[in-house]
Amino acid sequence: MTQRSILITGCSSGIGYNAAHGLRARGWRVFAACRQQADCERLRAEGFDSPRIDYADEASIEQAVAEVLAATGGRLDALFNNGAYACPGLVEDLPRGALREIFESNFFGWHDLTRQVIPAMRAQGHGRIVQCSSVLGLVTLGWRGAYVSTKFALEGLTDTLRIEMRDSGIHVCLIEPGPVTTKIRENARAPFERWIDWESAHRMAEYRDKLRPRLYGPYAKDNFELPPEAVTKKLIHALEAPRPKARYYVTTPTYLMGTLRRILPTRLLDWVISKA
Repeated sequence: MTQRSILITGCSSGIGYNAAHGLRARGWRVFAACRQQADCERLRAEGFDSPRIDYADEASIEQAVAEVLAATGGRLDALFNNGAYACPGLVEDLPRGALREIFESNFFGWHDLTRQVIPAMRAQGHGRIVQCSSVLGLVTLGWRGAYVSTKFALEGLTDTLRIEMRDSGIHVCLIEPGPVTTKIRENARAPFERWIDWESAHRMAEYRDKLRPRLYGPYAKDNFELPPEAVTKKLIHALEAPRPKARYYVTTPTYLMGTLRRILPTRLLDWVISKA
């Protein structure tokens, strides 16, 4: 039996790193992609195939897909789009460039990579495409508008792709984690410093007293935060179940917000979220 293969992005740490190890332990051949070459080298030292994929760099996506398909003889059983970052700040303070940049990495690059692996999956008659969305693809939270907008866009595009892939043998799934232990807060500092002129903002005091302590202060777990293993568990079902689900919720907040979104009127849901 041919060894199953998967390409995972964002494997330098957190969800991607855990998923790469978890699936290799289950017998998958894992192509564990990272944005930085140094992280690729580290994962190669751990025994992984590790192509470099920077979602904002179209050439890196094309090169990585070519490397993977050359290594597998043109086959790929699964893709797990995972790498993403946040740019915290109030919507009124987000420059156009900040949104353009985050959409390149969190949305357009995902779409580009997905399109490039579909022909191989279609030729072999099967495949799994799993997108790591977020509870913030279901509901929004203040100060997270840039990230939220990419996840809302991802949800819509993925739902459409899933419908279009019916009867193709290619299953398309979304995983929607709530708070999971990753480096997303740490990695958000550079985009925040690059794009948000918080000292000139109308709500400067809130940046100073609320956002910056959370962003730069000692790490403190969020309520109901789970380790990355919780995502890997759902990913395994999405990849290996005969009939995978369209959506996989991870963490209590995702289940809660998914339910409230369905049953509450918008005004009341806004009130609940504002108190979160």
